[in-house]
Amino acid sequence: MEKQKVEQIIAKHKSEPSALIAILQDVQEEYRYLPEEAMAIVVDRLNIPLSRAYSLATFFTAFSLKPRGRHSIKVCMGTACHVRGSGMILEKIERDLNVKRGETTDDLKFSLDEVYCLGCCGLAPVVTIDEDLYGQVTLVKMPKILQKYS
Repeated sequence: MEKQKVEQIIAKHKSEPSALIAILQDVQEEYRYLPEEAMAIVVDRLNIPLSRAYSLATFFTAFSLKPRGRHSIKVCMGTACHVRGSGMILEKIERDLNVKRGETTDDLKFSLDEVYCLGCCGLAPVVTIDEDLYGQVTLVKMPKILQKYS
């Protein structure tokens, strides 16, 4: 973790305590998680309690205190997707990548999460990888989709 990079992020937000969430978002984007050292720098520069930063970091699911993968896989488990087999797709991804839901592969390439409704039920089952959305995913299609990110 580069201390200077965290300092630049804080300066970009003019060291305003009211910008805490935006600062944490930028740190998360830079490192794909919120490193403990970065959190310490942020609260020191903003002169706020560490507990305030951690309460935000643990409340919002967009933040992670553990390293996340370069690619974020989300499998929709909403009703329409579940009925159309998203549970089996999630299990296949877990087996193929040797990762459990909510965790990150050992090589930090992929993080796998289940979500409840991505708002495109007509395309069920749906999987997203980063900003890419895949609809009508099948067990046969999933390995080919993952191969694009390897």
